[in-house]
Amino acid sequence: MSRIGVFICHCGVNISSVVDVDKLTEELAREDDIVIATEYKYMCSDPGQKLIKDTMEEHKLDGVVVASCSPRLHQRTFQLCIEGAGLNRYKLEMANIREQCSWVHKDKEFATEKAKDLIKMAVAKVRKNQPFDQLSIPVLKKALVIGGGIAGMQASIDIANAGHRVTLVERTPTIGGRMAQLDKTFPTLDCSA
Repeated sequence: MSRIGVFICHCGVNISSVVDVDKLTEELAREDDIVIATEYKYMCSDPGQKLIKDTMEEHKLDGVVVASCSPRLHQRTFQLCIEGAGLNRYKLEMANIREQCSWVHKDKEFATEKAKDLIKMAVAKVRKNQPFDQLSIPVLKKALVIGGGIAGMQASIDIANAGHRVTLVERTPTIGGRMAQLDKTFPTLDCSA
């Protein structure tokens, strides 16, 4: 049986002004697999992260769901938080109840029900999540540029100036592309070669 904790953020008043966070917390605390459901004004703050870590330790959680803002904004924050408490970072799921509930709805009851559904989906997903190890793969800093026309030559020069090795490949015996076929260039009438 999974031991999942749900942490709901008020996001100041961004979420709590539209979503009934207290009601949501009470209802989720009665769900199966949810060992604890709690709320805090700013879950991404240092005290909020400390609350997550302390709760994880106290309740021996093996999965964490944070219901707050966009994962794009704070997913890494919460991954590092649970990792600091000894849990694999991939045992975290986030429910975006700010952008998907409080910012788009005015009806408090509807927004609260929708938030509950999003959190329950995140709980179901974190229950199935597997811990992963991050891999580090070395990257060779070299580039292949295909085409020795003006654009290919300029790209090769820019990449080389950035400190990377460049291989320029051209199918014809000369470089310059269409430019090399011109006699003179406008407006200076310079030789194109």
